[in-house]
Amino acid sequence: MKTIFHSSASRGNANHGWLKSHHSFSFANYYNPEKVHFGALRVLNDDIVAAGMGFGEHPHENMEIISIPLEGDLEHKDSMGNTTVIKHGDIQIMSAGTGVYHSEYNKNKEKEVKFLQIWVIPNKQNTTPRYDQITLNIKDRENKLQQILSPNANDEGVWIHQDAWFHLGNFSANKTSTYNFKKVGNGVYVFLLKGKAIVANTELNQRDAIGIWETNSFEFKAVSDCEVLIMEVPMLK
Repeated sequence: MKTIFHSSASRGNANHGWLKSHHSFSFANYYNPEKVHFGALRVLNDDIVAAGMGFGEHPHENMEIISIPLEGDLEHKDSMGNTTVIKHGDIQIMSAGTGVYHSEYNKNKEKEVKFLQIWVIPNKQNTTPRYDQITLNIKDRENKLQQILSPNANDEGVWIHQDAWFHLGNFSANKTSTYNFKKVGNGVYVFLLKGKAIVANTELNQRDAIGIWETNSFEFKAVSDCEVLIMEVPMLK
């Protein structure tokens, strides 16, 4: 087993006033040659959007873009004709493929929006752009891992053009779990959203992360009540 620990404090930090963001990997004006990506996981942004503000229309192509709202509501519009609102409990996927434009706004004038924006490098180029959004039952992740993304359209969660699997879990203190890799050769990036946990014999606090590869499984133990996002992706060169 190989591991790499990324503390919360080691992330890039951007404060644009209306947007406060922490970058787990190199993004925009933040560049760290040792933190460009973890396998096919290219971007993990921890964003806070001020009330009444948002991202104007901008383009993407050949990237799988996943949004996971943590607090508040975010309105999405795109060049495919979709106008939707995503909120806590929802998972949004946009396969940019040959190219798409979209915007994201916090329409609430009183509350911030907190969400994770995640980019995964696809295994197919120039696909037809697509959009999907689902609402999951948060209770289904109590003291266990709930699958929220996979490569398969018929599985639980959304699907993307990559051999990747994402899970969310809410664990009570002292609860344990074993994560078994879905595909040989993949790696896993564990991002602790809340609380404290021991993952692969490494202590994680809120917003710490650990990458794990060259193994088939690892152990997870909640030291306190905690929330975790586990992202399994191919280990690209």
